[in-house]
Amino acid sequence: MPANLFDRRAFVATFASLPLVRLLAGQEPQQAHQPTFSADVKVVNVFATVRDKKGQIVKDLKKEDFTLLEDGRPQTIRYFSQQSDLPLTLGLLVDTSRSERRMIPTERSASHKFFEQVLRPDRDKAFLIHFDHEVELLQDLTASRERLEKALDLLAPSEEQADTQTNQGGNGGGGYPGGGGGYPGGGMGRHGGGRGGGQRHHGGGTALYDGIYLASNEILSKQTGRKAVVLLTDGEDNGSKISLGESVASTQRADTLGYAVRIADEEIGSMVPRGWNGGGGRGGGATEHPDGKKILKQIAKETGGGYFEYGKKKPLEDIYAEIQDELRNQYSIGYTSDHTGTDKGYRKIDLTVGQKGFTVQAREGYYV
Repeated sequence: MPANLFDRRAFVATFASLPLVRLLAGQEPQQAHQPTFSADVKVVNVFATVRDKKGQIVKDLKKEDFTLLEDGRPQTIRYFSQQSDLPLTLGLLVDTSRSERRMIPTERSASHKFFEQVLRPDRDKAFLIHFDHEVELLQDLTASRERLEKALDLLAPSEEQADTQTNQGGNGGGGYPGGGGGYPGGGMGRHGGGRGGGQRHHGGGTALYDGIYLASNEILSKQTGRKAVVLLTDGEDNGSKISLGESVASTQRADTLGYAVRIADEEIGSMVPRGWNGGGGRGGGATEHPDGKKILKQIAKETGGGYFEYGKKKPLEDIYAEIQDELRNQYSIGYTSDHTGTDKGYRKIDLTVGQKGFTVQAREGYYV
């Protein structure tokens, strides 16, 4: 492996008080940004999937079929196309906590096929993160299926990763991509680190929200074009420093679709109390024993992605095929907001079609 893949030595220091982020593979040079709709105006981009009453994807709609509101006010759709060939940036986040350990082989084998089917080496890029009580970047953004497949082979709980790297002597230091951002309320600084060394934070539980935040804020926010994260998890989080609302907001700010795949070990069971309300989005949080299903549905709904449940009648291969179908058959809609104020914050989007029985799957808003 070329030495320059591991010659970066810095970590984002705000991670010191959060689950560990280690880099096991180098960051490839950034590709040129895709052109935006206009160089002179701020265009809000919305990617939408439309389904009929039978659940089938509708692929032949026109601009005139859509109605778009922002904060309740009608907006003029200026740009419209069905873009199935736009470059895609995809992040796969895999839960390797104790409740998911027996599911890792299933996740690994299906993900190999997913990367093989969905990624076009000449156009698309992907990265891989696993999380338990730590958050770990196994492979940074790359167009190489080979690198992604090698990273999938590393999927294991953090303790097993640590044992492996100790036996192997570890690799040189690495840096988390971007080197900027950080967590809300945290300072910025740097310290040495990398695989086999550096500062660690060990806690209990599962850091799902931290993983989503890192993927969105540190990687996807710096990319353009179509972006999506796929979550393989039971949806329970009891170890993050970031709240559910903050993780959802980071995904919305990064203009990223969130696809949540609930994959749970039924023999372990769920620790969910009755009556839990799912937490509040955009600033809400979870209780000590969150309802994973409600959380994942909320993430998918507010980001414009989709929710799926793995089971005997719904294997991961079928779920991945549905996600791929959605990503390849989206309507690309652009508009310039009529909002004249300079205030920053969240603006709600309501995108609908006039045809009876049709439903639109798109993000619910954006941050100025």
